[in-house]
Amino acid sequence: MLPNGPAAPGAPTISNVPKGYARYVLAVMFGINFLNYMDRYLGAAVSPLIQRDFHLSDTLVGLLGTAFLLVYAVCALPFGYWADRGVRRTIVGTGVAIWSLATVLSGLVANYAQLFVTRAAVGVGEASYYPAGTSLMADYFPKETRGRAMSYWGAGTAVGIAVGFAGGGYIGQHFGWRTAFFFTAIPGLIFALLAFTLREPLRGAAESKGPQVAKAFDSGRQAFFDLMRIPTVRYTIFSQTVLFFVLAANAYWLPINLNRRFGMDTSTAGLLSGVVLVAGGLVGTLVGGWLADRRARKSQKGYLEVGIAGYLIGAVFITVALTAPMTLGSIPVFIPAFFITVVGIYLYSGPFTAVSQNCVPPSLRASVVTMLLFVSHVVGDSHSTFDVGFISDQLHSLQLALLITSTPLLLVAALLAALALRSVEDDVTRAEESWAQRGTGVQPELEPAPVPAG
Repeated sequence: MLPNGPAAPGAPTISNVPKGYARYVLAVMFGINFLNYMDRYLGAAVSPLIQRDFHLSDTLVGLLGTAFLLVYAVCALPFGYWADRGVRRTIVGTGVAIWSLATVLSGLVANYAQLFVTRAAVGVGEASYYPAGTSLMADYFPKETRGRAMSYWGAGTAVGIAVGFAGGGYIGQHFGWRTAFFFTAIPGLIFALLAFTLREPLRGAAESKGPQVAKAFDSGRQAFFDLMRIPTVRYTIFSQTVLFFVLAANAYWLPINLNRRFGMDTSTAGLLSGVVLVAGGLVGTLVGGWLADRRARKSQKGYLEVGIAGYLIGAVFITVALTAPMTLGSIPVFIPAFFITVVGIYLYSGPFTAVSQNCVPPSLRASVVTMLLFVSHVVGDSHSTFDVGFISDQLHSLQLALLITSTPLLLVAALLAALALRSVEDDVTRAEESWAQRGTGVQPELEPAPVPAG
């Protein structure tokens, strides 16, 4: 149960919160995350149909993904700043409403240029909810269970991608790709309304020491850039930047790759992608959070070790998945390799989110997520779909383009995460101590303090 105290202005009070309320918030956030990724990967599922109707090259198809991700990364900056100072549930609800309306417009476009604009606009809405949502969740769940809570929330990613692929592919094949975009609009608007009604927790409400505050003013330009002085934050962001290139490229191009390699139609490719992604993603995300919380009882290194192991497993099996046939005789090869790849890669999700939240005070939790989104999307995956499409056009092989980018980059991601092993204990301790030194009990406001950099 959260401590009693005044909420931020305009938000419902958190006094006398029922025990199950944190779980309710988790359920709402799961639904929003599910819709976020379903909406995002609907476009990938119906991309063969869009490519056919608008007569697009692989480069132009890839550019649609780039437009979304680049706008997503840039817009995260103002929304992240707002999230560390404002009412987070309002920011989440606003974002969900924006991307739902932009998705409707995606189904009404008349040409490629209009589609490019509407998919970019989806990025505006999605950029607003994640920093605010992560900070909100961290104030509902204490450090000891934060990895699992973040993993349960992150499981919406796997389910959303799967339904986006399978549902989008099926609807696109039978009713047209425009109808597929309308599919997420109504549930998106419903969850936007639910987000607006959430109770705003005090910042620091789930911490064992330190103040619980309605408003904090630590976020700012200097504090934002100082986050990269924290070694664990720096190396986990770099690691995820490399990983996101691999994730975005493979997920975006998966239906077209299955169509070209195995002759699958849009519906079949979307269904196979969806089933394997939801099964592997759920197993990887949930097991990753559970393992990390258990290992972190002894050392905060446990969060990193689980993610690193997953990267290495993914590097091995993605090579098999991209080179092996569907079967060797009667023995399935591609689907098991694909499944193990997804499990391995998604082990990082909850643990890395949790450790980044543990390394900064509650007043900067949205800012650290914003830094991750900005760096990882601008440098990592905003151009990955375009890059792979361009390489595919040059080599005349999408399969080879994915292979020469995926395996080496997963190994690089593992190495970068390993560099944080020597700093994570000190960084978490420093963040906890800096927050504890700022007082105790409920406080209406908290003045700025330096970032606890390493």
